[in-house]
This record gives sequence, structure tokens and C-alpha cells, in this order.
Amino acid sequence: MEKIKSFTINHDTLEVGMYISRIDDDIITYDIRLVKPNNGYFLSTGSIHTIEHLFATYARNTKWSKHVIYVGPMGCRTGCYLLTRGLSHEQAIELVQQSFAFIANFSGEIPGCKKHECGNYLDHDLLAAQQDIIPFLKRIEHYTPSDLHYAEDC
Repeated sequence: MEKIKSFTINHDTLEVGMYISRIDDDIITYDIRLVKPNNGYFLSTGSIHTIEHLFATYARNTKWSKHVIYVGPMGCRTGCYLLTRGLSHEQAIELVQQSFAFIANFSGEIPGCKKHECGNYLDHDLLAAQQDIIPFLKRIEHYTPSDLHYAEDC
């Protein structure tokens, strides 16, 4: 079988940031890399689960909601994927910046965190999620579309 594109990226040199992972017709997959891969620290399941719930809820409640196809965690616990249709790269960056600012400032009950709403409703950690996104928020503060490309050594 052919390797999928995300497995051809050199994870040893990949840094925290937002990247275009792939473009399939009119759907763009963004790699939202919250921690450096293979660097000894990974997001706890409670942290990434909380990030997923808050990111997806916020993104699907913005003016760009109809353009959000999917928000979901990476199995390696180093980040998330965002799939969009009909958003410019500038709009996607703004959506991600706003979404993660929302997470950083969130307080209260995690959306979708009741037993009948979530398959693992007890595994959330808001404080860890908020601490884990600080490096990412700093990294994307002044992001432009030219920053969305993987480095040449990736």
C-alpha cells in the first residue's frame, strides 16, 4: 500500500504550528500541531479531548460554521485536524486563532460533556488543555498563509 501523505512528513523536524496537510478537490485539511512530535511530551487524553470539544463547538458556532467539515484529534496526541471547504487560508488562520483564544479563556462546563452526549465524558481536563495550547497560541499570533507550509526538511 502507498503511504498516506501525513506519514511522509518528517516528524523529527516538525514544529508547533498550523500547516496545510493536504488539499483534496475543495476540502483543505489543516494540521494543527500543538506539541512537537517525538519530543517526550504528549497531550494527555483529557487535554486533547477537551480541546476537541471546545475547538469543534466554537468553530461550528462562528460565521464560518458552514465551512467546517471536521475537527478532530490526532491519535498521536500531538494535535488536531481541521477540515474546511470554501475558506481562504486567511479565514482558516483567523478561525483557528479565535478558536484557541476561546479555549484559553473558557470557563464552565465543557460542551458535550454529559454521559448521554459523549462516549468518554469523564475524561476531560480543562486546565491541562489551557496550559497545553499556550505555545501554539504564541506561535500562530502573527501567522500568515506563507507560514502554513511545512518546512523543507519536513
